[in-house]
Formats: sequence, structure tokens, C-alpha cells
Amino acid sequence: MTIEIRPLAPQDRADWGALWEGYLTFYKTNLAPEIYDLTFSRLLDPVRPQWGLVALIEGRPMGLVHYIFHAHNWHDADICYLQDLYAAPEARGTGLGRALIEAVREKAQAAGSSGLYWMTQEGNATARQLYDRLAEKTDFIKYRMDL
Repeated sequence: MTIEIRPLAPQDRADWGALWEGYLTFYKTNLAPEIYDLTFSRLLDPVRPQWGLVALIEGRPMGLVHYIFHAHNWHDADICYLQDLYAAPEARGTGLGRALIEAVREKAQAAGSSGLYWMTQEGNATARQLYDRLAEKTDFIKYRMDL
């Protein structure tokens, strides 16, 4: 089995959309079609500090990751936020998730980032097994205020 990771490209829209829908379904979220289009266009916009990669197994898109670079007040260099990570159910346990995280790590290192971080839901036990092997769990709690 060969995993290839590459940047998203315009021709990936349909496959990305199917993977994105799987990700949103996992998190019990529904978004309007125009948000799909907006998100995909942002991931391809070279002016924005937001990027996407797609993972292919034997040439078939099976996973995605989105990441953002932003300033951090505790460091002189930007930090990288891995915002979304998804592996299709049939690709789980293949090393695809680890490969996507490592690909973002390489992008962050190449950009001179001060670090890489991400969040997941507390009950996402399967993903957390991987995350616990790759990174340090912090004690920060996320708060959110709708506007």
C-alpha cells in the first residue's frame, strides 16, 4: 500500500467534497453548499495563510488535512494550527492519519513555524491514541462564544 500526500488542486473539488462531508458527518455538523465552495476556494487561494493536503492510497483520495499559519504572541515566528484531519473509514489504521500530520509538520518546519498544534473532541478515542503518540496533550480548555 502506497500513501501519497500532495497539495489540494482545483481538480480535487469533488473528491475533497466527499471527504469533507465525511469529516463533517463525524462531527455531526451540516454546512450549506456555499460554505463547501468557500472553504475549498480558501484552501486554494495563495494569498491566504490556509492550506490543504489530500492523501491518496493507490491513487484514490482517502484523507485530507487543512492547516493555518498565524501569529503567536509568545513566539517570534508564526505557529501552525492543524484545523481539520480526516481519514475515510476504510483507510483508518493504515498510517494515513500519521502521514497527514507528519506532512503538515514538514510544511510547518519549512515555513519556520514555532510549533504545530491541533484539537479534537475528548471522546475521539481512536484519534487520540495516535495523537498521544505524536504530541503532548495540553491542559488547555477551549471556550467558544457565538456572535
